[in-house]
Amino acid sequence: MNIVVCLKQVPDSTQVKVDPKTGTLIRAGVPSILNPYDHYALERALEIKAKTGAALAVLCMGPAQAAAVIRLALALGADKGVLLSDRAFAGSDTWATSYALSQAIKKLGKTDLIICGQMAIDGDTAQTGPGIAFHLNIAQLTFCTAVDSDGKKVTVRKLIDGGHQTMETALPALVTTTMPYDYKARYPSFLGAFHAQEKPMQTWTAKDVDADPKKLGLEGSPTRVGRIFPPPARAKGEVFNGSPAELASKIVDILKKESILK
Repeated sequence: MNIVVCLKQVPDSTQVKVDPKTGTLIRAGVPSILNPYDHYALERALEIKAKTGAALAVLCMGPAQAAAVIRLALALGADKGVLLSDRAFAGSDTWATSYALSQAIKKLGKTDLIICGQMAIDGDTAQTGPGIAFHLNIAQLTFCTAVDSDGKKVTVRKLIDGGHQTMETALPALVTTTMPYDYKARYPSFLGAFHAQEKPMQTWTAKDVDADPKKLGLEGSPTRVGRIFPPPARAKGEVFNGSPAELASKIVDILKKESILK
């Protein structure tokens, strides 16, 4: 069984700022991390690998520094990694990105299961995983909190309104994962990091994966981001002290002032 997990390196969301003049994210000097949804996807794939003996490859599209998230995945237990890096990919939207990743997956060879995080925290579109499934013409199961496979089918616990749904489909298939509220990411041991240095990691260009240049970058992206801006700052709240009766009276006065109560 062959598994591929798609990773993305993203800015640490607690430290991202927006340029007020250009409306774009300020990435300079901002530390980067493995997208948390992808970290969860990787851990689910590692569980299946431990159970079935599957071969696990990780794939990341990004600049040279994105190799750091591949090294992290190798240290956690992935078998090999590929960085998809080329100036031709610059400006790709989710459609062009999913096309490029699908081309790389084809080059990796027979793939039974692809696992992606639900979305990237720097975009929140949740479109790339389904886009890969479309380009590869395989089944997809999305928004899954649990993933299991016996090498012939994949079974998931899918998040739906009001609860969960258990679903399964034959392989090959693509699954996107979403994190439970109590999830805590696992990080590699020193020994894992040491052995990761011996594992294969390659860098592929658009030419290496036989990608059509017209389907990449800005030219191959049917969507554009017009502007990114932070929400307006909220007014500071007020804290009131007093007995329950005094506080209730104060709340009623405020609601009347706001014309919520008459």
